[in-house]
Parts: sequence; structure tokens; C-alpha cells
Amino acid sequence: MNDLDIQDIEIRLFLESVAMRYQLDFRDYAEASLKRRVLKCFKSSGLRTISEMIPEVLYNKKFLDRFLKDMSVSVTEMFRDPEIFKVIRHSVLSQFKNYPTIKIWHAGCATGEEAYSMSILLNELNLLDRSTIYATDYNNESLKHAQKGIFSASHIKDYTKKYQDSGGKRSFSEYYHAQYDAGILQEHLKQKIVFAHHNLSKDKEFTDCHLIFCRNVLIYFNLELQNKVLELFDRSLATGGFLILGKGDRMMHKILKNKYLPYQGHQDILVKKASDE
Repeated sequence: MNDLDIQDIEIRLFLESVAMRYQLDFRDYAEASLKRRVLKCFKSSGLRTISEMIPEVLYNKKFLDRFLKDMSVSVTEMFRDPEIFKVIRHSVLSQFKNYPTIKIWHAGCATGEEAYSMSILLNELNLLDRSTIYATDYNNESLKHAQKGIFSASHIKDYTKKYQDSGGKRSFSEYYHAQYDAGILQEHLKQKIVFAHHNLSKDKEFTDCHLIFCRNVLIYFNLELQNKVLELFDRSLATGGFLILGKGDRMMHKILKNKYLPYQGHQDILVKKASDE
């Protein structure tokens, strides 16, 4: 038996321990990405073998938090891919202008920048007061960060440009105040965001959402879990609602082809058809 075989066994045992102890099941993540993230945690641990991480993760809460941080999809930013937010601003959200309530789910929200971006769009379209944004993630540390609404001052220039490229006509500086080396988002942007723990691999759906936003998260799952999560989204989305995926998720559109259509030719924005269409 070579070292690679032993390493794979250790990773499997480690992940089974996490699943049994904390009901956090990463075993259906895409194999290459999963292995890379576990090894990243191992290399930073100072331990001699992956097996030694098992008692650490079972008994040491700080070690668990570090592992979850390594496993998290944390790549996010305000108005990421501004062209998508431009379509949402000018076309998608207008579909809901006469709705008494609007429900939006940001699944896998990480540190919340895109949920706050949505809040800004809704605010500028005078839809925020009747909207609820559910921003969910399995990583509680990411959610704590998201609730603070703080971003590094080093991002201000980039976020300002992305806001403008997304169709924003105001000054982005209206939405935050600078403090030391950080930008702190205005409180009114947080009031309609509900940050909550949710694990896409095992938790239940949100009912009758009008828009679900989950970008470049599914690429980290294997095909079985991708299908499971897409079915979860389908149960959560009202007819005529929108599912917004990331560029990396386009390969999964074939799973949805019987129920969804690209919106105005945009392959990242899908609209749910009526059952008789």
C-alpha cells in the first residue's frame, strides 16, 4: 500500500468523524477540491499525520473552526460580476415591482458582500421595505463577519467601480462610512437581511422565494450533491422566480433544462417555467 492510499483512507476517516460529531457532511464535495482543502488544514496544523486531526476536531472547537474556514467558499465581493447585477437591477427586480412582499435567498453567502449588494439595488429601486433577504451559510464565523457589514478599506476603489459598472448612479460612499482601515456599511442596508445558519447538503428549503442567488458554490460539490441542491432550490422557488448561478455552474444547466429557461439569453440567470409550459 502506498502513501497516497493511506492518505485517502485518513481523509475519509477524518470526514466521517466530522459528519458523525457535528452533522457537517463534506463527503459529497468534489474530490479534488475536497482533498486540497483537507490537506491545507493538515499542513497548517503542525501535526504529523491526518489521522492526528481526528481527536483534534472532535475535542478542540478552535480546530473545528479552523477546518471550517479552510472548507468555506469565501470568494465574494460587492457587485461581483457587475454585468449580472446590472441585469438584476434593470430587468429582473422590475418583475416584482407590484409584489406586496419579495423573498430573496442568498445561499452560501460567505461574508455577505453580495447580499449587501442586493440590498443596495433594492434600496435604489424603492423595493427594500417590502423585501426580505435570507443570507445563509454553514460557517458560523463567516456569518458573524457578515452581520457586522465591515469590509477592508483596500476594497473601496474596486467596489466603487463595480457598483458603477452595475448601473449605480449614486455615490457608493453613501452606503458606508470609513473608520480606520475599514468601510462599515450603513445600518439601513442590514435591516432587511436575515443571516442564518443553513447547510445545503442536509437542511430544508425556503418556501416560495422569488429569487435564489447561489454563485460558484455548486462547483465544489460532486454530481449527486449538485442534483440534491438544485432540487432543493427548485422546491424553494416560486413559478416565474429566478435562479442565479455563477459562470462555473453553467455545466449544470442541463439538469434544469426541463424546468428553467435562460433569461434574455443570459446563461447565468434562469427563470422557472410554469409546469404546463
